[in-house]
Amino acid sequence: MNIQEPKIIELPKILDERGNLSFIEQNNHVPFKIKRVYWIYDVPGGESRGAHGYRENEEFVVALSGSFDVLIDNGKEKKSFHLNRSYYGLYVPKNTWRMMDNFSTNSLALVLSSTDYDINDYIFDYDNFIKGVDR
Repeated sequence: MNIQEPKIIELPKILDERGNLSFIEQNNHVPFKIKRVYWIYDVPGGESRGAHGYRENEEFVVALSGSFDVLIDNGKEKKSFHLNRSYYGLYVPKNTWRMMDNFSTNSLALVLSSTDYDINDYIFDYDNFIKGVDR
């Protein structure tokens, strides 16, 4: 799987009357090897998260609980994705600015990353992001 633009990817869903199950496999459902996993929770109403870009890191974002919006900007166009099902995830390629907002109460965002944490990979200034994005 090779994806170069943001895309919603449907995950496997195993239905069972006792409760459903979904899963994620690296290089299958996400187009990269998973190096880091983190989650975002307890976001107060009206707050946003992210608002930064990455030079090399790719991400896969899943709303495990509740809902939120992921705003994507590649320097040429902007898109908004609403995540509200635990069997859908959003692939976010490198060189992409992303911001998450409109979190519902008790929402839980799972983020899978293609790189280990490296503060030097982050771009926090939007103007610098626009100047440096490979086009």
